[in-house]
Amino acid sequence: MLYVFDLDGTLADTAPDLMGTLDHVMTQAGFATTPAEDARSLLGAGARALIQRALRQQGATVDAAREDEMFRLFLAHYETRIADETLLYPGVEAALDELERTGGFFAVCTNKIERPAKILLEKLGVIERFAFICGQDTFGVAKPDPTPLLRTIAASGGAPARTIMVGDSKTDIATAKAAGVPVIAVDFGYTDRPVQEYSPDQVISHFSELPKAALRLLG
Repeated sequence: MLYVFDLDGTLADTAPDLMGTLDHVMTQAGFATTPAEDARSLLGAGARALIQRALRQQGATVDAAREDEMFRLFLAHYETRIADETLLYPGVEAALDELERTGGFFAVCTNKIERPAKILLEKLGVIERFAFICGQDTFGVAKPDPTPLLRTIAASGGAPARTIMVGDSKTDIATAKAAGVPVIAVDFGYTDRPVQEYSPDQVISHFSELPKAALRLLG
């Protein structure tokens, strides 16, 4: 069984470093910082969307060239602090160990750009656990389009009928449903509404619950 994980808000609590980077970019561009408590509603769709959402929140707009400049600054600055405060969520590695013992293998499908996704997973010490890591730019299309998930499954040597998606947001749930893949949602990630409202197949509140949730899906 292949388990495909989202990254931000699912495997790792990346909000402190992402929001710190956002504040750096926004202040460099002459805008205000963003309250940390807004992270759950702003994160989850990638760096460019994060910048766009932060600007919208302030009632601000920029032209395409300036947005590109802010995006490039975001990526460059983020790599300098990518794992300063970011941590895997409790129980991640133990859950992977347990799933692996029953034949599970793993991949990542994130709306993060591929390069920082790989850098982060390496710094967190878990990159070798994933057969394939797909970023927003890997296949030129982002979630909730099902293409990156389906191509991640293929690249990992899996099959949709033997795959479970694990994510934290409406985007992940919509992606899995469009791909015809069951989805388990964590309820501690980055979403502005309770993840249960988007009708995932299972909801967990801690990674220790993941193996049993997977078993329920498998009947």
